[in-house]
Amino acid sequence: MNNCYDVAIIGAGISGSALFYALTHYTDIKKIVLLEKYSQVATLSSSGNNNSQTIHAGDIETNYSFEKAKKNARGAKLLVSYAFHHNLQNKSIFEYQKMAIGVGEKEVDFIKKRHEEFKEIFPDLEFFSKETLKQIEPNIVKMADGSDRPEEIVGSGVRKSFCAMNFCAVANHMVEQGTFGEHEVLLNYKVNNIVKQGDGAYTIQGEGRDSITASFVLVDAGAHSLLLAQQMGLGLDLGCLPVSGSFYFIPGNKLQGKVYTVQNPKLPFAAIHGDPDVVAKGKTRLGPTALSIPKLERFTKGTYLDFFKISGIGESATNKIMWDLFSDSEIRNYILRNFFYEIPLIGKKLFWEEAKKIIPSLQLEELTYAKGFGGIRPQVLDKAAKKLILGERKIKSNEGITFNMTPSPGATSCLRNALIDMLEITQYLQAQIKMDKIKEELGEDDLGWLLD
Repeated sequence: MNNCYDVAIIGAGISGSALFYALTHYTDIKKIVLLEKYSQVATLSSSGNNNSQTIHAGDIETNYSFEKAKKNARGAKLLVSYAFHHNLQNKSIFEYQKMAIGVGEKEVDFIKKRHEEFKEIFPDLEFFSKETLKQIEPNIVKMADGSDRPEEIVGSGVRKSFCAMNFCAVANHMVEQGTFGEHEVLLNYKVNNIVKQGDGAYTIQGEGRDSITASFVLVDAGAHSLLLAQQMGLGLDLGCLPVSGSFYFIPGNKLQGKVYTVQNPKLPFAAIHGDPDVVAKGKTRLGPTALSIPKLERFTKGTYLDFFKISGIGESATNKIMWDLFSDSEIRNYILRNFFYEIPLIGKKLFWEEAKKIIPSLQLEELTYAKGFGGIRPQVLDKAAKKLILGERKIKSNEGITFNMTPSPGATSCLRNALIDMLEITQYLQAQIKMDKIKEELGEDDLGWLLD
């Protein structure tokens, strides 16, 4: 095997897989390698067990600003276009109705106002009255005795949308499509170190594997991106707060589609939602909870030491960030409540009270903890600004190596971020982009908007 490559991508989740596909199909770069430390592609955050299974366009995500939703809508369209081009409908992408609901006077007013504003971006957005909701999503209105819930409730959404995705399946599809010619995927390749050579190339050292060299390295390894960056003296102003999320199941199809609730703008993590699970067929999934834990991967052994290497715990800047979070009573109570969600028996009853906001007729005995479901999202701590940073963070060296952390909004942005990285890589390597291919597959004839 010739161990010299033009580009090496570290991490074969949906983000790394999307970049692998973009570089192999939309550029003339000859030799690309995708490195993954596990024996399969997309086993962590991109697994169907570990994410919301939602294409986050921004129409029902109430924590998105108008500008963020506008950008996300176009990015989400790239992923949907990819799925349609490859005929993945009802294989990896699924059609449901979707909505954000407001319960009670304050939230109802919020949804009404937001709906009118966001129709400019999403012309298909429909406002749902309580009477309409009784017809199209009856279980969010009906009480256990068959009566209507007493609170006012409205919704804003779309009756039919390809909005659910098995991101693991799509990542595998992208990898299969990109493996041709001299392009390779190396599984069971755990990267321990990256060393810059005198000629500007990089040597990647793998545990128990031959080293490889690459002219450009792109790291899409979640929280481990920061670990590898800091080993090279980059990103030292950043820390990491890993946040895990758990889910609960209800048997049967209690919901016809995705039902999201109004996000408290003061809380940094996702509000509870419910939807039919695309992996565990015949079940409705509710969640996520949000709990910070001191490891970088939830269901794998180890990674505790890796967390402490990059967390910044004990540093004055990190202490200030955590103090500010816990000083706010709403955030503090939210954190404590989510801690109790993880305690057997107590947690289930507490979560039941929360879940009844979506399904008021829900019975305690219907809920079962979704064992093995729910991953970790590394939230970035900016130690210079002394604050928690939500969304993505990119560490660019401008010397042929870039590290991506916490792509936002999660897997939805994979192709948008891949095209952004593609622009950087092709400029650095003086490679050509095949715009005709991008136009054919994704419907884009100009990539300038990616850099706005």
